[in-house]
Amino acid sequence: MGNWVVSLAGPRQISLEPCPPDSLGPGQVRVRTCYSGISAGTELTLYRGSNPRLRKDWDDTARMFVPRQAPVPYPLVGFGYEEVGEVVEVAAEVADRHPGQLVWGIWGHRAEAVLPADAVRPLPVGLDPLAAVFARPGAIALTAVLAGDLHLGDWVGVFGQGVFGLLATRLAALSGARVVAVDQVPVRLAHATHYGARTTVDAEVRSAATVLREATGGRGADVCLELSGAYPALHEAIRSTAHAGRVVAAGFYQGQADGLGLGEEFHHNRIQLVAAQVSGPTPAPGMAGRWTGDRVAQTFMELVADRSVDPLPLVSHIVDASAVADALALLDRGAGDVLQVVLRF
Repeated sequence: MGNWVVSLAGPRQISLEPCPPDSLGPGQVRVRTCYSGISAGTELTLYRGSNPRLRKDWDDTARMFVPRQAPVPYPLVGFGYEEVGEVVEVAAEVADRHPGQLVWGIWGHRAEAVLPADAVRPLPVGLDPLAAVFARPGAIALTAVLAGDLHLGDWVGVFGQGVFGLLATRLAALSGARVVAVDQVPVRLAHATHYGARTTVDAEVRSAATVLREATGGRGADVCLELSGAYPALHEAIRSTAHAGRVVAAGFYQGQADGLGLGEEFHHNRIQLVAAQVSGPTPAPGMAGRWTGDRVAQTFMELVADRSVDPLPLVSHIVDASAVADALALLDRGAGDVLQVVLRF
């Protein structure tokens, strides 16, 4: 089988294109992809053309966006970060990887990849390979939970019950929190109940702030996690939180902040607003030296392996990689029954 890679020629211009295989170098392995999950966050921002990296350059030294000096280098090839595959070739000096081994990691939507051996992790024995596409989404959800600094008995609102939000709901419940799950899609709220949410709120029917304050004797949530990336949801999360409480903004917010009023409850209740971002040096303030991105992902996969978290019910669609344009269009429409869409190579 030849190598194929997903290519984005421009906003909503997606295709699967042939590409030459890479040569195997020292310390590397060749992995043939089994499954590659599509992110409904970052990848949709690239597909829609709203990602700030398409308009600006990221200065990694200054850690700031700066004006872009050159046109966007379309086509963008091989984006994606939820892969699982089979090792098919190893360099002579690689001792801890072998052909036939199932591994997970990040190598983008492509049929095969050549990677450093330590960039891929063996799949836990007996685990369905499909579960490994959740390693990165699970790390994003766990990063949000760690940034929230949850404690046993805390009341926690989780806003947005897509894949990331549902995994955060499960992880928050495992942490001992009393979780109130918020979304506008009943089927997603049903998943949240299965994952341990004590209460669910249909945001089209009720105010999450009202529900959380009623549940806590008027105090409000100790912590709210916002994972939808919608400014109105972030505003409601702030409204739902107790005086001097914490809100974790873990969604990928796009455009101007319509619907977010920082002069209201945020200002008057002295809310602590914390950004959670999985690719930073450490998941949350105060965790440097203990938690790294690699530890977060490995911890999530350990929770999957010991059956504390079962992500498989969140797989709503498996499509052949040749139908990637249909798969992204499906996510783009935002239907409530669409959760994790997986490409099968």
